[in-house]
Amino acid sequence: MTRVAFLGLGAIGAPMASHLSQPPFDLTVWNRTNAKAQNLAREHGVAAAATPAEAAREAEVVITCLPSSREVGEVLAGPDGILNGLAPNAILIDCTSGDPSASREFAANLASRKASFMDAPVSGGVAGAKAGTLTVMCGGDAAVLERARPVLEAFGKKIVLCGPVGSGHAVKAVSNALLAVHVWSLAEALAALKRLGIGADIALDVINGSAGRSNASQNLFPERVLTRAFPRTFRLALLDKDIGIATKLAADAGTPIPLIDLAAKLIHEAHLELGEEADHVEAAKVVESRAGVVIE
Repeated sequence: MTRVAFLGLGAIGAPMASHLSQPPFDLTVWNRTNAKAQNLAREHGVAAAATPAEAAREAEVVITCLPSSREVGEVLAGPDGILNGLAPNAILIDCTSGDPSASREFAANLASRKASFMDAPVSGGVAGAKAGTLTVMCGGDAAVLERARPVLEAFGKKIVLCGPVGSGHAVKAVSNALLAVHVWSLAEALAALKRLGIGADIALDVINGSAGRSNASQNLFPERVLTRAFPRTFRLALLDKDIGIATKLAADAGTPIPLIDLAAKLIHEAHLELGEEADHVEAAKVVESRAGVVIE
């Protein structure tokens, strides 16, 4: 049995953790809202820890899946933090969509305690987490990845070593920056066509058979915007955070990215307008408001 601790049972974290509730894994879970951990523990017959330190104690692999690197730093530190319970030679896998610079700091801190760190953000949404088909973008040492691979394969279908620590988070930030560009630009395009009297369903039918198609055009808009369903699966606030990481990475690298910079500004404005709980696809509502149309 591989002893695993999973910390962070949000919309994606909970189904990820559920895949680790069966042999060959011996799972302990923790969540800031303890009721979520207790409910998952009862449902899957696993242990629930009262503190991050308790969850990490004796674990061979510790997984964090939290909103940002700030929260990861918080659960690492302090008398009840992961570092106070982490065993030597353990691996900490951070599945948070985090900041590469913070990840490098975490890795250095763990190395001083003879433990390993790997950033491993995921893509595929709630549906992918439930199906166990997530894409996992890893940053770290190849030998560490091979030790962790059986755990990652429990919820990931495509597992890629992107480079050293921080590389997984860098790729995830850029990927989500492209998501932001796709959502915003498609909303603008459909709003403009609507003003010309062309329905969004007709436009998407053509776009999805042409060069302009994307996941936004093929899935997100037909399922969420045209139906006006807007399920809340990934907060706009988190997309705002991720595209902000991408622009900082590019600035630090001395690479001009004016299109993504503009998208970051627009997504931030939408975040401020729609609030903390809005889903990322609801950014289309801001485009609609500015254009004076409804995409349906």
